[in-house]
Amino acid sequence: MLLWLADYLTQYFTAFGVVKYLTFRAILGILTSLGISLVFGPAMIKRLNYLQIGQSIRTDGPQSHLSKSGTPTMGGALILVSIFVSTLLWSDLSNHYVWVVLAVTAIFGAVGWVDDYRKVVEKNSRGLPAKWKYFWQSVAGLGAAIVLYQSGSTGAENELIVPFFKEVAMPLGVFYVVLSYLVIVGSSNAVNLTDGLDGLAIMPTVLVGGALGVIAYLVGNAQFADYLHIPYVEGAGELGVFCAALGGAGLGFLWFNTYPAQVFMGDVGALALGAALGVIAVIVRHEIVFFIMSGVFVLETVSVIIQVASFKLTGRRIFRMAPIHHHFELKGWPEPRVIVRFWIITVILVLFGLATLKLR
Repeated sequence: MLLWLADYLTQYFTAFGVVKYLTFRAILGILTSLGISLVFGPAMIKRLNYLQIGQSIRTDGPQSHLSKSGTPTMGGALILVSIFVSTLLWSDLSNHYVWVVLAVTAIFGAVGWVDDYRKVVEKNSRGLPAKWKYFWQSVAGLGAAIVLYQSGSTGAENELIVPFFKEVAMPLGVFYVVLSYLVIVGSSNAVNLTDGLDGLAIMPTVLVGGALGVIAYLVGNAQFADYLHIPYVEGAGELGVFCAALGGAGLGFLWFNTYPAQVFMGDVGALALGAALGVIAVIVRHEIVFFIMSGVFVLETVSVIIQVASFKLTGRRIFRMAPIHHHFELKGWPEPRVIVRFWIITVILVLFGLATLKLR
């Protein structure tokens, strides 16, 4: 929005031309979303407390979590507002990729909001029934996948890029839709499963989102893409502003969500942020690198799958509790230790993922 205004004002004062630079707008995007989160965070927490929108805690989990009962939840709504305001202010709104990502984020956020509302306001422990949750996730995921498939104008936009190899790219055809759906919906639910400890999900989300922003910038620049032997996707660089806004909003939320948390993200935040990461990974054609960088999210999801499968097939549990972060807690790790170690693992995986851009 402000890009258009800056373009107009440039004819009167050339200094406004700096707003045209993507990196400058990304920086402003971070600062804007961070500022919104920090300024409005206390008021949001106070309002959630007043409305008694508090988290219910499972009695079969770690006993240290029982003290968290009643902590305000649905704070992810502030993250989404911060991201949307910042993105709408600083991104190029003529870019269709921006609108696809915003739409996916909004729809998944709405699904999460309904689930949270039913749990904490209507006191319905089931929340939104799983079949309806996955139905609306599938509608949004498939819709985004089809739109991106139909809008792909070059071969690179519909190919699976394999890291470590310069010339290895697999044409996907209509399977592009299937892969994109799995990445978007899978990422959404993976982040949601990870969101079980104070700050555990939001920091890896910020780290992976920041890395995807770097990749989007490189993929959207023809010279960098050619130099690094990665696909050039025209217009993808604009997603760097969204990723920057996500990073700022996430760090602002972490100010209040760090141990011991004053507020929880809830499904409204976790489902939306996971889906946003997934759709960006699809657009920039780095699904495999995204899988590597999201190793913590993958580990959490796989631990649940293994636990459920083992119990149904053998009647035995592999882990003391799933997702796996609870397993480590029940083994005696203090919550902050689990959180920080998972953050460190994410930093390592993100750096490794970025390194693959050059190791080809």
